Amino acid sequence: MDKKQLEINENTSLFKLGWPIFVQVLLTMCIGYIDTFMLSHYSQTAVGGISNANQIIGLLTLAFSVISSATGVIVAQYLGAKLKEELNKIYTVSIAFNLALSVVISFILLVFSRQIFTLMKVPSNLLPDAISYMKIVGGVVFVEAVFDTFSQIFRNNGMTKIGMVISLGMNILNICGNYLFLFGPLSYLNLGVKGVAISSAFSKCVALVTAIIFFMKKIDGSISLKYLVPFPKDILKKLLKLGIPTAGENISYNIAQVVILMMVNTMGLTAINAKAYCSILSNFAYLYSVSAAMATAIVTGHSVGANKYDAAYRKVLKTLAGALVSAVAIAMVSYAISGFTLRLFTTDADIIALGKKVLLVCIFLEIGRATNLVVINSMRAAGDVKFPTYLGMASMWGVSVVGGYILGIAFDLGLVGIWIAMAMDEIVRGIVVLIRWIHGGWRGKRVVNE
Repeated sequence: MDKKQLEINENTSLFKLGWPIFVQVLLTMCIGYIDTFMLSHYSQTAVGGISNANQIIGLLTLAFSVISSATGVIVAQYLGAKLKEELNKIYTVSIAFNLALSVVISFILLVFSRQIFTLMKVPSNLLPDAISYMKIVGGVVFVEAVFDTFSQIFRNNGMTKIGMVISLGMNILNICGNYLFLFGPLSYLNLGVKGVAISSAFSKCVALVTAIIFFMKKIDGSISLKYLVPFPKDILKKLLKLGIPTAGENISYNIAQVVILMMVNTMGLTAINAKAYCSILSNFAYLYSVSAAMATAIVTGHSVGANKYDAAYRKVLKTLAGALVSAVAIAMVSYAISGFTLRLFTTDADIIALGKKVLLVCIFLEIGRATNLVVINSMRAAGDVKFPTYLGMASMWGVSVVGGYILGIAFDLGLVGIWIAMAMDEIVRGIVVLIRWIHGGWRGKRVVNE
């Protein structure tokens, strides 16, 4: 395999970069959604259990996104500035730090799963499945952490197809494993949720091994312990300085989502499962936006590294226009066919009726979410990482959480009220970050030294 470095600049086709990201994000989403879908035909209580487990796993795995997200920004800017001599150290420090941190996270998920779910007020009938799933899938979080770092390296080197291919293989393995344990030859073991968790964990391990092989064959660089002696403190400091605020918005969002889920858990199984199903269906509406945002961020990082700020500015605004049209159109279609799609998961009339109301609100939510995805990803790629973090923390908690409590619980609007508050949060943030992008508050913040 050829290790020739790909050239990325403001004229690079976003479609060429973006379509593999679109497929990879879809497949990455699906590995958790497939578990939910297949289990929905096995046990409704199992769905509620793994929904809670995935929320916690998703929150804690954001700890290692501090480094992996910063790795992507730095790799893109260094390649744009044509400064490759430090990249081997960056690759090695990123992998080593994330591995060490994620091992600690895996230990927490293995040992304290019951205490975590008790704190979240998970109903007692959901606890056994939630704990079983979290112990197994959470126990291999370190695999996901390292794989996520490799994905950032591939992506910001312009090799977006690699992540897509690996994700495709991971999903095929997961589906086959789920079928074997739930409905196939291994169903006699009656493992249920445990079988699904084993399938997910195994497919992620295979994905990591494949990513290592691709790195060795395709990336013009290497990972070695020799780059850690003497330890490059300056690189770690730069990664943390950029990564902590970069991941701060996502961490704040997921903590807020846990608090919101705690509110939903007090509303009964109908609301819990409706949230799980609507989260899956609504997330398909932002697939175009997130893939276009990631592709644009790659070009933005390379452009800013090369001091081409105006090119980055134009590229983002052009991408945003298409993302808004796409996200809203898909959300409208999702609402229109929700009577059918919700029945893929359940025949419960109350869940379906509630889900349709939530998906109507999602049309307005996607307006803000598409804007945030495109603009904030490019702000981070340009090195402007603190502003979106502070804004996100203020809006998510002040609008989404507080508003969710007021509308959902105090005004007794239930899950619909919570979704309205989340839509308001996305729209407020979207307006503010777009104003900042247009006025240029992100310029001059690149991380590459002159």
